Amino acid sequence: MPHAAPVHKRILLKLSGEALMGDDAFGINRATIVRVVEEIAEVTRLGVQLAVVIGGGNIFRGVAGGSVGMDRATADYMGMLATVMNALALADAMDKQGLVARVMSAIGIEQVVEPYVRPKALQYLEEGKVVVFAAGTGNPFFTTDTAAALRGAEIGAEVVLKATKVDGVYTADPQKDPKATRYTKLSFDEAMARNLGIMDATAFALCRDQKLPVRVFSIVKHGAFQRVVMGEDEGTLVYA
Repeated sequence: MPHAAPVHKRILLKLSGEALMGDDAFGINRATIVRVVEEIAEVTRLGVQLAVVIGGGNIFRGVAGGSVGMDRATADYMGMLATVMNALALADAMDKQGLVARVMSAIGIEQVVEPYVRPKALQYLEEGKVVVFAAGTGNPFFTTDTAAALRGAEIGAEVVLKATKVDGVYTADPQKDPKATRYTKLSFDEAMARNLGIMDATAFALCRDQKLPVRVFSIVKHGAFQRVVMGEDEGTLVYA
C-alpha cells in the first residue's frame, strides 16, 4: 500500500554526471537537466530534506582520452572540478524552478561556491534548501559513490538513493538477458557475494558499516523518484 506521506524525511540523492547528458555524447543537455530538476522539485514539495552528490563523468568523458597515462591523482582532481561545473548547472536549474539550492564544495573555490561545512549543510537542510555537494570527497582515489556514502552518513540521511538509467538491480543485464529479473531488495552481504557492482567497494562498505540503506532506481523513468520517496515498490533496496 502506498503511504500517505513520504517514508523518508532526509535523503541523499546520488546523481551521475552521465544522468545530465541525455542522448548527447558528453556535456550537459539542458532539457535533461530541467526534467531531472522537475523530479527533484516534486519531492522537495512533499517536505523532504534533500542533498545531492553529483558526478562528473559527462564532462570528464570529453577529456578522458587526454588523461590516458596521466597521473591518477591529477586526473581525479580534474574529475572533481567537473563535478563543480555540474553542481553549478544543477543549482541554476533548481533556482529557475523556484527551489533554493546551495552548492558546497569539498575543494576550496570560494569565489565560485562555498566550502563544505557540515553544520552549515545541516542548517540549509533544516531550512528547506537543497544542498548540492560538489568535488567528491576532496580526495583523489575516491569515487563520487564514496562521497555519497560519506555525505549521507555525515548529514544523517535515512537512505542513499542512487539514480541510474536502469530501474533497479537485476540478476543479469536486462538489455542482454530477457530472463533477467529485478531484485526488490537484498542485503549488502548478498549484493557483495553476488558481485552485483552496485557501488564501488569503499562506498558499499561505508554504507553497510553505517547501516545506511541504498536504493537504486531510474532517474529517466518519470515519477520514479517520487514513488521511491512515497515508499512504493520502485527500484531495488539494499539494506544492512
